[in-house]
Parts: sequence; C-alpha cells; structure tokens
Amino acid sequence: MIYLKSESEIDKLREAAQLVSRTLAEVAKKISPGVTTGELDRLAEDFILKHNARPAFKGYGSKSNPFPASLCISVNEEVVHGIPGKRVLKEGDIVSVDCGVEKDGYFGDHAYTFVVGDCDDKTKKLLRTTLESLYKGIDNAVHGKKIGDIASAIQKHNEAEGFGVVRDLVGHGIGKNMHEDPSVPNFGKPGKGERLRSGMTLAIEPMITEGSWKIKTLSDGWTIVTADNSRSAHFEHDIVVREGKAEILSTFDYIAEITKNEILEAHYG
Repeated sequence: MIYLKSESEIDKLREAAQLVSRTLAEVAKKISPGVTTGELDRLAEDFILKHNARPAFKGYGSKSNPFPASLCISVNEEVVHGIPGKRVLKEGDIVSVDCGVEKDGYFGDHAYTFVVGDCDDKTKKLLRTTLESLYKGIDNAVHGKKIGDIASAIQKHNEAEGFGVVRDLVGHGIGKNMHEDPSVPNFGKPGKGERLRSGMTLAIEPMITEGSWKIKTLSDGWTIVTADNSRSAHFEHDIVVREGKAEILSTFDYIAEITKNEILEAHYG
C-alpha cells in the first residue's frame, strides 16, 4: 500500500530528515585519516539521542541478526550496510555514511559519500556522477510521472559515464515506517512502473560502482560489497512528490558548510 501524506505528516518527515542531515554534518566534522568507523557511529548515536530521537538502524532486521549500530558505514568496495567498528579510515578512502532516525513516530533516512582527505580524479568523477544522478532522479519525481522515469534518469546518467548501477538494491517509500511502498529502483524504462502522485514520500538512493553492478553479502549478513571489488558511491535524499517539482526534505547544506569540495561544487559552488 502507498500512503499519501498530509502536510502535517510531511512537516514531521521533514523534521526527521533534517535531523539526519545535521547528524551527517557532525560526522563530516570528524571524518579524517586515523578515525575509526566505530568512533563516528558513537558520535552520531549521541547526537541523535540528544535531539530526542531514536537511531532507526540500531536493532533493525531479524531477531537473530539485528543491525548492531546507528550508522551504516561502507568503505570503498562496500556498497551499503557496512557495520562500524575498529576499521581505521585512511587517506583516499571513500566512505558512504547512511543514517536513519525515528522522531515523533516518523522516519528520516539519507546518505552521503565522503572522501577521507584527498583523492584522485577518478574517485571525484565517481562521486560527482553519482550525486548528479540523484538530482536527475529527483527532477523526475513529480506528479503524473512514473517510477521508471526516476529510475531511467539515474541509470542513463551513470552508464553514460561508464559506471555500474546496482540492481539488487533500491530506494523506497518512507513515512511512519522506514521502508514503505513503492520500491524505487535505480534502473528501468521511462513511463513504466507506479504512477507518482502528490504527497508520496520517497527515499531516492543511487548506489553506483566503478565496475560491475553485481554485488554479494559478506558473512556478517549485512555488509554488501561489489562482486568485483570495485569501489562504490551512494547518495540518498528524502523527497515529496509535488506538482511540477519535487520537494527535498533532507539537505546536504550542513555538510557543504563544513566540507567545501568539488563533489558538491555543482550545487553549492
């Protein structure tokens, strides 16, 4: 079932999404060579709790293997769902940080891929193209279009630059549950799929690789990596489908204030 949200519900979703945005900015302040992923996770959890919200990822999943952390931190060939711990970040690493919160019964869930220190032009191209594709998808998240219009825009932009588009993982609806209908793939055909309607709230999240789109899950049951060990980037926003132009509920503004770089240049230059 797809639930269209009222304006009062959208206000609550915006508040939750903005808290995620500010949490990611706290991570941006700390992320650097020598920092462990576990340190970043503890920082984020403390920040979320201080703002009267709940880390939505912690405990998510099955009773036998719940996710053990507040952030998903995925480094280099890890696509998503990396478990924070003792791993020490190094110069040149690319790090997807995905964060979710529940605040007042509504969820926010979005992600940003950071560079640790400096990086080469190849890395910048991967991140820039992935980020650009997110906004191209959002440009198609308008009333009357189809899910396939979002998916196709993301796929075409990345494949034109020679990158792989992960097919086994998708974006999703968001609201009183972190994952709601409809699914939002990053590949597909324009004009196909669910019709978009004003008031639909979606988490759009391209997951893009330098090589093959194929993935595999590690023995921890959570961490998903590229099958060919190529590096991966991941950006995600929460949005509302509107007439004419989607509204983005989350923001990278707070990150941009801390980390001025070429990846955000197109939007905050």
